[in-house]
Amino acid sequence: MIGAVRAELAKVFTVRLWWILLLVLFAYVAVVAGALAGVFGTIAGDIQDNGQGPQAPPVDLGDVHLIVYSTATAIGYVFPVLLGALATTSEFRYQTLTPTFLADPRRGRVLAAKLVAMVVVGALYGVVSLVASIGVGAAVLEAVGQDSRLDDSNTWVLAARVILAMVLWAVIGVGLGSIVPNQVAVIVIVLAFTQFVEPLLRSVSSIWEWTARVGQFLPGSASDALVGWSVFTSLGAATTEVVELEWWQGGLVLLGIAAVAAGIGYLTTWKRDVT
Repeated sequence: MIGAVRAELAKVFTVRLWWILLLVLFAYVAVVAGALAGVFGTIAGDIQDNGQGPQAPPVDLGDVHLIVYSTATAIGYVFPVLLGALATTSEFRYQTLTPTFLADPRRGRVLAAKLVAMVVVGALYGVVSLVASIGVGAAVLEAVGQDSRLDDSNTWVLAARVILAMVLWAVIGVGLGSIVPNQVAVIVIVLAFTQFVEPLLRSVSSIWEWTARVGQFLPGSASDALVGWSVFTSLGAATTEVVELEWWQGGLVLLGIAAVAAGIGYLTTWKRDVT
């Protein structure tokens, strides 16, 4: 099994895609975290100095640092799920599964090795996204006169949950890539769902209480619940009462999605004849 995991890691790290996505992830999270830290930090400073500030979303200014740091997953989760999906679909596109199955005909073990490999890669993505959100976010908060609260235990609880969430997203990507082996199709599905479909569903589900209770089980909502803080959840509280899972429930939802996706992929695409 160790040899199979090493082989899967080699497939990931011997191509450029992993570090290209990693660089984009770092830049994207750093820019957004820095911008949020600047805006919310300045507003908090105005309120502290003058007792009032410019009109802004009613976020808890005591949790500004956590909202800023949570951008690591709030906007960064698309990258590990995309990498996990592409790492799987590339096997079908370039027919590398054929020699892999010849070397190890136990297909279930091959899939398990790929899942374990993506756990490692997902953790790496989580660490890098935290370096971006906490590193840049904390620097900007301090620059505008706010405490970065790096000594707050909640900051490091959030960091641990961010890494866990990124790991689960990478595993979900493997399952999705197993179900949809077409590389172009899976890219479209991932980007369309994460950037358009789910944000729309989350907005619509917040209108009524009963839809909000359904919407909390959407993957992005579950991820935010697992991490514990999110700018999207905080902004959503501006107009509606937020219905959110407990952090461990959010983790179980993501784990369940990953397990179901991997299981379906194994029973369908993964067991097909390869050439």
